[in-house]
Amino acid sequence: MRFTRPLYMLFWLCFIFTSTAQELPPVLNFTPEQYNAENQNWDITQGEDKLIYVANNSGLLEYDGAKWRLYPTSNKTIMRSVATQGDLIYTGAYMEFGYWERGSNGLLQYTSLSDKLDEPLIEDEQFWNIILVDNLILFQSLDRIYSYNTETSNFQIIDSESAIVRSFLVGKSVYFQQEGLGLYQLQNGQPVLIADALPFSDYLLVALYSKDNTLMVVTQKHGIFQLKPNGEMSSWNYEAQDAIANETVYAALQLSDQTLLLGTISNGLYHLDASGKIKYQIDQVSGLSNNTVLSLWEDQEAHVWLGLDNGISVVNSNSAFRVYTDYDGSLGAVYAAKKHKGYLYLGTNQGLFYKKDAAASEEYQLIPDTKGQVWRLNILGDALICGHHEGTFRVEENRVIPIANIAGTWDVHQLNDTLAIQGNYSGLYILERKETGWQLRNKLEGFDISSRYFAFSGPQELYVSHEYKGVFKLNIDDSFRTITESRLLKQLPKGAKSSIFKYNNEVLYAYEEGIFRLNKSAKVFEKDSLLSRTFLESGGYSSGKLTYDTGNNRLWAFNEQEVLYFEPGILADQLKVRRIALPAKTRKDIPGFENITYLDANTYLLGNATGYIVLDTEKLSDEKYSIKLRTMKNGSREGELVTLDQTTTEAFHYKQNTFAFDFSVAEYEKFRAVVYQYRLKGLYEEWTNWSTSATASFENLPPGTYTFEARARIGDQLSENTLHYSFTVARPWYLSVVAIIIYGVLLVLIFIGIQVVNRKFYKRQKERLIEINQRKLEVATYENERRIMKLENEKLQQDVESKNRELAASTMSIVKKNELLNAIKKELDSDTQENELKSVIKIIDKNLNPKKDWEFFREAFNNADKDFLKKIKEQHPKLTPNDLKLCAYLRLNLSSKEIAPLLNISVRSVEIKRYRLRKKMELEHEESLVEYILSI
Repeated sequence: MRFTRPLYMLFWLCFIFTSTAQELPPVLNFTPEQYNAENQNWDITQGEDKLIYVANNSGLLEYDGAKWRLYPTSNKTIMRSVATQGDLIYTGAYMEFGYWERGSNGLLQYTSLSDKLDEPLIEDEQFWNIILVDNLILFQSLDRIYSYNTETSNFQIIDSESAIVRSFLVGKSVYFQQEGLGLYQLQNGQPVLIADALPFSDYLLVALYSKDNTLMVVTQKHGIFQLKPNGEMSSWNYEAQDAIANETVYAALQLSDQTLLLGTISNGLYHLDASGKIKYQIDQVSGLSNNTVLSLWEDQEAHVWLGLDNGISVVNSNSAFRVYTDYDGSLGAVYAAKKHKGYLYLGTNQGLFYKKDAAASEEYQLIPDTKGQVWRLNILGDALICGHHEGTFRVEENRVIPIANIAGTWDVHQLNDTLAIQGNYSGLYILERKETGWQLRNKLEGFDISSRYFAFSGPQELYVSHEYKGVFKLNIDDSFRTITESRLLKQLPKGAKSSIFKYNNEVLYAYEEGIFRLNKSAKVFEKDSLLSRTFLESGGYSSGKLTYDTGNNRLWAFNEQEVLYFEPGILADQLKVRRIALPAKTRKDIPGFENITYLDANTYLLGNATGYIVLDTEKLSDEKYSIKLRTMKNGSREGELVTLDQTTTEAFHYKQNTFAFDFSVAEYEKFRAVVYQYRLKGLYEEWTNWSTSATASFENLPPGTYTFEARARIGDQLSENTLHYSFTVARPWYLSVVAIIIYGVLLVLIFIGIQVVNRKFYKRQKERLIEINQRKLEVATYENERRIMKLENEKLQQDVESKNRELAASTMSIVKKNELLNAIKKELDSDTQENELKSVIKIIDKNLNPKKDWEFFREAFNNADKDFLKKIKEQHPKLTPNDLKLCAYLRLNLSSKEIAPLLNISVRSVEIKRYRLRKKMELEHEESLVEYILSI
């Protein structure tokens, strides 16, 4: 026993080691963050509409291929079981079971069945399984089985003597295990014991299934047993028996191809064929979200769904793809591959690896002296050539022979039976085939630029593409020793990850703007619109790398959403295309170094950053599928959108003019990307670009009738239907039909009113013209009278000016006279003969009569400016006659010196009078007295 156990452990370790290097089916994982619920998933099923339903700790999860949606349980407890029949989804939870039905708004609505029971549930009862048999729905808890008849809506309760551990459906027979008692079968609604020996009495059963008329029994910890029709029980001896002997199996499922799945507590999933041999084993290291498998389900496309302790995984077991992942990093990123003489070679960033092609479970081995970056593997004649960072090598099974030690061999092309050309970091080199094999002959002198991509358009005409410099056209001499001419093609754009290639005797250049074809006669590259549109139509640019498949004469290309290949069509000058829905993110490309290698028949190997993917084109599905409208939401631009009844035909309020549509295709394969496009007829007629987004939204739509259309595509296959949904956004009240009629009536009334107004207007205009003419006559008369008055005024003005001149002259005359008399009087007063001159002085005093002079002046002044004295007296009642005199003189703009003789006083006295006058008039200091008087 001591000897056999170490041998067993050694075998087990070897099994684990080889299993990690398997080519496994693709695994699609969903984390709790992605489906927005808790981590544990207890049961899984699929509806007739192909949607997936999962019993989760948070409630019922629904997945349509594009979006997860959570429906919490009615009592906010853990959901343990789920099953579908027709349009109904039955679920079981803590102290609750019932069914869900889809409403007209596309969402599920719950109806409780446990509330309809005549007797209460047992305390803390949970429903762990649901079995559908014809018109009966069986809800199994640990204590009872509740049988619900969908036709009569009646319940039957089946009690148990001990805990019901598990229940099973085999064909149309229902079995259940009672702890410590054995296996029972429901017959006519009553439990009947059919086996009470081991393993039924003491071992926990996980699954029952039928195989070759034998009942197969999967236990949790004690392997698999078989119960024959005669009642004979025995352990099933199968190849994987020892490998899973120590595993704790929590879930098991027989698939439609009669193979068996075993979900374990700590080591993921085992897939056994019908004979019991392990096909593959997947755990958390090799792709699952978690090692604990709580539930299993096979959907309609044979995908296997795993409800895990932390997440959900989908194993695409029937996929056209198989994935090899280098989990421990010993292999590296695969840049090149080639199948040659019974070996499969992989060129990676860590070296050249090989294994025997027929040995699927054999590990890849590193060929000595090849450690480092491998760029290319080519077959020249019967020799396999390796382009390596350190040079060029010929590969012979598990060893290499150096050909050239020129650093960085990008690629090697055979020219003829004896010559080949290789592109290196430092330019182009010629290899020559001799008896001992290929050898370096010479460098092509005259060109030292790195030559990763190159293609011949003629015997001596070569095009070299450098992604940062552009495309060079080279002419080579006949002996292939010298570049006679080198020219950069400036008309051809350069671009990152661009390449140049020769296919079907055509030179093609590919970069982010499309694919260009060399026009041999014009010696220029011209954009091929058909190839470019096909290349970039449904996926963004990821690389211009083109790969030639010699086995099927195909040219492979890559974009963000697809891998596609071109091959000759019916017409010689046309290519047909096949699309494979394999997104760059999923295939894990090495950007700019995408590679695909023909292996055999229709099998290809795609190298990537973590290993490689094997593609069998024969298994690519062309099955039909449909796109469905999941939900439609509506609301205002600022408000929250509300899910709508999809059957409504009523027009939407003009303010509720924002719409969002969710649609999907129920496709669950990891490597089959679904792309969608849509349009809103009535807004625009053109389809949008293909996109992986399964949502469309439209904001602030104007009033009108619209039809939303959406369709999907997987690879080349269009959805068999196009989604249609028509709706109307109502006009605002001021644009309604009634309002428009009212507007029309108002326009007519306005028109009539305008006509009436116009008539009145023209009548008025006529009357006005008559009136105007009359007025013109009156105006002419008035003008004549005005002219006469003007002439009279001018005459009066002349009279006034004349009187003013007379007044001024008389005033100056008085001034002169008074000045003269005063001067004479002054002289006489100074004369000593005063007595003799008294009579003369009297005569002078008599003539110096200010009062008389004033009277004369006032009369003249009033004739010239008759209202002045009256106005100034009204404005300043306190003024005395003497003040009025002074004002009159100032009105004539006389100076103090000129006023003094008129008043028969000194100039100083005049200044004093002016000062007193300012005070009486209350003028400001800066205000001029004369200007003020002149302004009155």
